[in-house]
Amino acid sequence: MLTLLTNMPRDVLIRQLQDGLVLLVLGMGFVFIFLAVLIFVTKIMSRICGRISPAKTAPQPRKMDSASTTPITQAPAANAGARDAEIAVAIAAAYSRSHE
Repeated sequence: MLTLLTNMPRDVLIRQLQDGLVLLVLGMGFVFIFLAVLIFVTKIMSRICGRISPAKTAPQPRKMDSASTTPITQAPAANAGARDAEIAVAIAAAYSRSHE
């Protein structure tokens, strides 16, 4: 490759390097402009979608008692320990089942 460059006349080599730099700058400029436009359009679409359908709050899931279909009416802080225990039992069951 180096022998090909050294066999070229100096003015041809300089012209090819200039063409390469022009293509480099044009390509990087095009990508920069495209990304800037993409960000701008995405922000505008986000605002339009927010105005058309505002965010709805999801209903809170009701915790059911495992023995019946009646919801548990205890405070969330009181259920935190029971929920942690249920999660620990589920993890232990999955672990023991996967290692059978």
